Amino acid sequence: LYATSFAKGRLLAAGGNTGNPVYDFFIGRELNPRLGSFDLKVFCELRPGLIGWMMVNIGCLMKQHELRGHVTGSMILVTAFQMLYVWDALYYEKAILTTMDVTTDGFGFMLAFGDLGWVTFTYALQARFLVAHDPGLSTAALVGIAALNALGYAVFRGANLQKDLFRSDPGSERVKHIQWMPTKRGTRLMTSGWWGLARKINYTGDWLMSLSWCLTTGFVSPIPYFYCTYFAILLVHRAIRDEHSCRQKYGDDWAKYKEKVPYVFFPYLI
Repeated sequence: LYATSFAKGRLLAAGGNTGNPVYDFFIGRELNPRLGSFDLKVFCELRPGLIGWMMVNIGCLMKQHELRGHVTGSMILVTAFQMLYVWDALYYEKAILTTMDVTTDGFGFMLAFGDLGWVTFTYALQARFLVAHDPGLSTAALVGIAALNALGYAVFRGANLQKDLFRSDPGSERVKHIQWMPTKRGTRLMTSGWWGLARKINYTGDWLMSLSWCLTTGFVSPIPYFYCTYFAILLVHRAIRDEHSCRQKYGDDWAKYKEKVPYVFFPYLI
């Protein structure tokens, strides 16, 4: 992909065209490499990694059954949680077309490895851990974890649906009550609803789900908590990048918007 990015007429990613071959190879020089009309980055962004992740999870569930003669509550929950997450991502696949990965980042080693290797095996860490180290959580604990996952999913999906509907059909009954502020660019920024609570409220819901997955493993080891820790760092980094991008995009309007929506992740906290 790096070599073919030098062909005439290729659309290059601004961040991956620095002239440093090592950095550009890692970040990705070409924005959307294609085979004919087949967009390699958009395809790899979800399908191979997420479907592979589920296959690993199912294999872990079957292995636990083989070893124990039954499947534990924790294994059932984490498999169900993550299956819902994968289904949601694939069902709303068109939403990735507005994400930073697709609109801004090139398709280099970082995204290719992340999509095809990192997601498949790192995201299955909790299921793999539970094969041999199930904590035997109580029913009350499992119900509490399920409630946390449901809360995270409600925030994540509710916020994303509201944003997508506001963009595509602002006159809809479901979003016409949303308050917004105009910008000099001619676009509108939501200042009420989910997006009036925090500027990255969808990230908050996403992270709460990741925490619930880790909690299914109890507190036997810190290893399964690598995922929610790594994910928190990833989301903070993305929020910082988006903040920089929005300052450049909206100028003074962004400062006014932040006065109306001062919190980034958690209302009244941060």
